[in-house]
Amino acid sequence: MNQILDAILSPDTGTEDFAALPLPESYRAVTVHKDEAEMFAGLSTREKDPRKSLHVEEVPVPELGPGEALVAVMASSVNYNSVWTSIFEPVPTFAFLERYGKLSPLGKRHDLPYHVIGSDLSGVVLRTGPGVNAWKPGDEVVAHCLSVELESADGHNDTMLDPEQRIWGFETNFGGLAEIALVKSNQLMPKPRHLSWEEAAAPGLVNSTAYRQLVSRNGAGMKQGDNVLIWGASGGLGSYATQFALNGGANPICVVSSEEKAEICRRMGAEAVIDRAAEGYRFWKDEHEQDPREWKRFGKRIRELTGGEDVDIVFEHPGRETFGASVYVTRKGGTIVTCASTSGYQHQYDNRYLWMSLKRIVGSHFANYREAWEANRLIAQGKIHPTLSRTYRLEETGQAAYDVHRNLHQGKVGVLALAPEEGMGVRDEEMRATHIDAINLFRDAPAERTNKHSRDQ
Repeated sequence: MNQILDAILSPDTGTEDFAALPLPESYRAVTVHKDEAEMFAGLSTREKDPRKSLHVEEVPVPELGPGEALVAVMASSVNYNSVWTSIFEPVPTFAFLERYGKLSPLGKRHDLPYHVIGSDLSGVVLRTGPGVNAWKPGDEVVAHCLSVELESADGHNDTMLDPEQRIWGFETNFGGLAEIALVKSNQLMPKPRHLSWEEAAAPGLVNSTAYRQLVSRNGAGMKQGDNVLIWGASGGLGSYATQFALNGGANPICVVSSEEKAEICRRMGAEAVIDRAAEGYRFWKDEHEQDPREWKRFGKRIRELTGGEDVDIVFEHPGRETFGASVYVTRKGGTIVTCASTSGYQHQYDNRYLWMSLKRIVGSHFANYREAWEANRLIAQGKIHPTLSRTYRLEETGQAAYDVHRNLHQGKVGVLALAPEEGMGVRDEEMRATHIDAINLFRDAPAERTNKHSRDQ
């Protein structure tokens, strides 16, 4: 690995040099173990600790197949699917790997007693398999996390509809929280030249997800002037939704859980911000019954911020805790678009407010290659910016996942893999200087977690 890193750090290394580098037999990776899948049995979701389940260990370099690439990973990041994997919810990911293993001999490689996790990366192509022509060794890349087989007609209008669609590093093995990753070549995109390795790795999954969910015709199809309610607007997903709304001429109404997070939204340019903790919204009376009076109070507050208008779009991802309120506050004919359920998968809402007001609920899951490419292009153009707040070393990934699990973070948290330190990999210093304040916004923002980084819990 040292030889590979030296080649990446040298400005004189060419394509032929990278192609001639010997591959190591093994590499360091963040894994979960199949024989530990029941380790948290009997504990509540909150009590499950990723620091106990995530391992950093040497694993063999996987066989390279047709249409694939091996990438030297300089940096990655933690997404909520890494948290789910680490706490074995909603099911252990080994069920996904077993299913993939039954598909084909190449799929069988993924069915292992360990799972290398992670759905983001920035790095350098080391090898490409047969049939790969668009990428070559030495290319600096980022990867989106859509893995598809495309042997069915269903996937050829929208690849997200492919019956064998998977999320790389969650439903496949050999993910990005590692020194080497195995990807399909059609996951690769150019690394934005003005960003460091860790900054470039941070947007991938969440940026593409937010793009499809909010901007694409496959999601809400946001237009100029729309009022967009964004839950968790300073978080890993919501921070990109907020930027897309502002960049696209819409009006974000940012919902956050603290004044520190509210200030981040204001610094991004949002004017309408609701601190749901400070204003004491309690959408559930108890575990079984919601409180419509709170929906109405919430809707009234939204109209105070919008000049009397209801929201056209709700950017939903908390799920159970907020979904009833989301359906209620959406304007007649409006859209609730949902991509996750971080507070619970069983959603309850009053259907009268949906059918009688002709509202739509749209399910959205990650993004197809074109949507991911467009989202990355906006990053490369400096129109959307990384929301990286903190970076960890690979061996600290358990702590990083713990912080995301406990909502102790702002924006995205990065993980250095091969990169020896932060700030490396910038190729366009002039462009970077133009956008440096926006790039550093989440790093510079006051963070609740700065003085309570819980290593001892």
